[in-house]
Amino acid sequence: MGFIGENFLLHNRTARALYERYAATQPIVDYHCHIQARDIAEDRRFSNLFEVWLEGDHYKWRAMRANAVPERYCTGDASDYEKFLAWARTVPHTLRNPLYHWTHLELLRYFGIEETLDESTAPSIWRRANLQLSESLTVRAILRKFKVEVICTTDDATDSLEHHRLIAQSEVETRVFPTFRPDRVFRTSDVASFNSWVDLLSAAADVDITRLADLLTALRRRHDAFHELGCRASDHGLDVCFADFCSEAEAARIFAELRSGNRVSKENQAKFASFMLLYTGHLDAEKGWVKQLHLGALRNANSEMFRKLGADTGFDSIGDWNQAVPVAAFLARLSEEGALPQVILYSANPADNYVLATMAGNFQDGTCAGKIQFGAAWWFLDQGDGMKWQLNALSNTGLLSHFVGMVTDSRSWMSYPRHEYFRRLLCNILGEEIESGELPNDHALVGQMIERICYQNVRQYFGFAEAAQPVAAHS
Repeated sequence: MGFIGENFLLHNRTARALYERYAATQPIVDYHCHIQARDIAEDRRFSNLFEVWLEGDHYKWRAMRANAVPERYCTGDASDYEKFLAWARTVPHTLRNPLYHWTHLELLRYFGIEETLDESTAPSIWRRANLQLSESLTVRAILRKFKVEVICTTDDATDSLEHHRLIAQSEVETRVFPTFRPDRVFRTSDVASFNSWVDLLSAAADVDITRLADLLTALRRRHDAFHELGCRASDHGLDVCFADFCSEAEAARIFAELRSGNRVSKENQAKFASFMLLYTGHLDAEKGWVKQLHLGALRNANSEMFRKLGADTGFDSIGDWNQAVPVAAFLARLSEEGALPQVILYSANPADNYVLATMAGNFQDGTCAGKIQFGAAWWFLDQGDGMKWQLNALSNTGLLSHFVGMVTDSRSWMSYPRHEYFRRLLCNILGEEIESGELPNDHALVGQMIERICYQNVRQYFGFAEAAQPVAAHS
């Protein structure tokens, strides 16, 4: 019998009752993730447990490196089974790391495997999981199994969206929408890379981009194309929010320098990025989209490994910047211009929890419940303590009842139990406070809030309650 039983994370009778009645059966709306739309369009079938579980999982790579596993078993040329065995040998060393919980919750929910994973159980677990993957557990079967109602992928502004079009023409039950992420328009320190991306945007939007006006037209066209395929959100992964505002004329001069292949000062890089972030804010507000700001991650800290392996390979950490002043300035500017969309603020640094939770309260305007959100615990905070810190900061400074809930924020098809983990933890917090007398012993009252947080709020906030899978749009 595995250690993850029916009462996992539920420490009292009230918590168990709340979870079973109000949380456990709710569908999943995964409004921010990094899975590939291609996998859904093709109903990918995985060759083995490595492909579905370890492929591209930099959380596990970090643990393996800390366990003295050579890089060839993480990102290198070792076989799939060798890499799986290296992970299995690492798992016993992850006790008290959230990976220990994720690992065994995922094995249980996907494959019904209750044994704890280590080197001795690895061969059997490999065989049993692979059998299910070969027989029935395709991508779409996973979506049905976990009652995934909506998925929002994360897509560069230049993406062709061809796989989203194929999904729109298919009979897949889950509604799948792209999310607009034009972050490379802000990254002007490497002029050659910036111009290469602008050329891709030019081709995608069918606009010859020589002037700033052309760039703005191209971004609007791509924004429109995303909208036609059901997109209702943009997303930005930023160290800090850009708020060094400049005029359009000044932004045009900076862009002309960049397009000519010339480097510009850091001051002008910040001004141009600020202008473009404001522009996307206007686009989002016009269409009623949600703007997501993921702030505070220090990316690619190990420069040597970044050169060898590239981004998203497990060499990122929590950053430490002043978030309050630029976020306030950015939101205030959009508000002054009548273009403040719904916004979700996430931070990778728990030191910013109360900064962002209180910041959200500065810009609520009565037009939408919870219009400005303090977003779910993210990245290194996507674990028990981090979730509690986020929930407590939101509860103490805002309205938890309007929170739009959890996301996987994952590249892995094995991550849907993260929603269960969050729901259990939420119900345990509320159950404990009912039993201690800090909340009324009214299961219906508290249960309705749980249902809203797990499912109803996010459907309403993004408009998914009314939205259907879009008809395939033209290029």
